[in-house]
Amino acid sequence: MIRAQGLGKRFGEKRVLRGVDLELPRGGFVVVTGPNGSGKTTLLRICAGLALPSEGELAVAAGRADIGYLGHEPLVYRELTALENLDLYGRLYRVSERRERIGMLLERLGLWEVRHDRVASYSRGMTQRLALCRVLLHDPALLVLDEPYTALDAAGAELLDLELAELRGERTCLLSTHDPARVAPLQSGRLELSA
Repeated sequence: MIRAQGLGKRFGEKRVLRGVDLELPRGGFVVVTGPNGSGKTTLLRICAGLALPSEGELAVAAGRADIGYLGHEPLVYRELTALENLDLYGRLYRVSERRERIGMLLERLGLWEVRHDRVASYSRGMTQRLALCRVLLHDPALLVLDEPYTALDAAGAELLDLELAELRGERTCLLSTHDPARVAPLQSGRLELSA
C-alpha cells in the first residue's frame, strides 16, 4: 500500500527526514517511533498526501478519499455538535447510510450520550474520540494515525485498542506513537526514526 525509498524532507536548510525506507503492505500495521523532532509527523503527513518529500521516491496505492488521517489537530468544528460534524464529513465523503454509520461510531467510541452537545463543551479526550470517529467514518482503506492516543483517558484508550484490533488485517495502518508497547500485538512492522 505504501512504498518509500530514500525519503527525505527539508524545510529550508533544516533537514527533518533523511533516507527513510518504508514498506507497508495492504493489510499491514506499521508503527513509527522515535523521539520528538525525529520526523514522525512529517513522514505521516507525506504518506497521507498532505506534504511532498524533498527527496526519494514514494508510492501510495490509495487515493485521498481512501485515506483516514488523524493529525495533532482534531479537524472538527467546535461550534457544531458531534452529530453535525460527522454528518458534514459524511456528506463530503458521500458515505452511504451515513446516519447509521455515524450512530454506530458514536456508540462504539463512547460519545452517543453527548452527540447533541457542541464540541466546544467537550474535554480534549472527548474531542480526540470524535476525531477518531471522523477518521473512520468513510471506512478508509488506509489509516494514517499520528499519536492517536493523545489526550485519551484509560477508557478511551481501551476503546481505541478494541477498534484497532478489529480493523487489523482489514485496513492498512501507519501509526506513530511514543508508547509502542501498547500496539505491539497489532503491528506487522516497525520503523524507528532518530532525531
